[in-house]
Amino acid sequence: MLLSIIIPVYNEKSTVEEVINKVLGINLPCEKEIIVVDDGSNDGTAEVLRLQETKITRLYSNPVNVGKGAAVRIGLSFVQGDIILIQDADLELDPNEYAQLLQPIFERKTSVVYGSRFLERRPKISPLRRFANFFLTELTNVLYGSKLTDMGTAYKVFTSEVAKKLNLQANKFEIDPEITAQICRLGYKIIEIPISYNPRTVLEGKKIRAKDGVKAVWTLFHWRFEKLKK
Repeated sequence: MLLSIIIPVYNEKSTVEEVINKVLGINLPCEKEIIVVDDGSNDGTAEVLRLQETKITRLYSNPVNVGKGAAVRIGLSFVQGDIILIQDADLELDPNEYAQLLQPIFERKTSVVYGSRFLERRPKISPLRRFANFFLTELTNVLYGSKLTDMGTAYKVFTSEVAKKLNLQANKFEIDPEITAQICRLGYKIIEIPISYNPRTVLEGKKIRAKDGVKAVWTLFHWRFEKLKK
């Protein structure tokens, strides 16, 4: 069995090498491929990635910044694995938790696993950001009949069978609600696994903004009624 790890990157010069090394160092009962999509970084990230290229299965570089959604979609076009995992290039989430995330799929309990930051823990994030996460998750649950605690998690894991049925179009951070909406519409059961979370501030490089929350709401309503590809 092969695990495809997609790492979308934009201006993460200080963390991307450590993330790649952490992913490489994990012992799992399956092979791994690492697909890195550099989305037009201009802070020296591209130079760091060139030095790491021998460790990476596939490195794709966008000439300009388009957005996380576009980077994820490009990454999906290259995957060869049976299972796909999305890994951000910062250090907010811990790759050492892959084993827990993959276990329900290995045991054939589900085809989709999310790592929840809120299932058993209370990460130190601002009240405003906590409310935004709660609101978007509850809106997802109301619209799609799900029972999620963390729709916006970056740790989304699903089989290649699921990936082939997705009709992803998002370019920016609305990729997360788009993936969730389509998975729910397709009838797949999402199992959540508690994960640790080390949030960054805007000054430390956090890129998501209030306008992305507005786009997330629109995306959730859009895919509630939009036709999915067959």
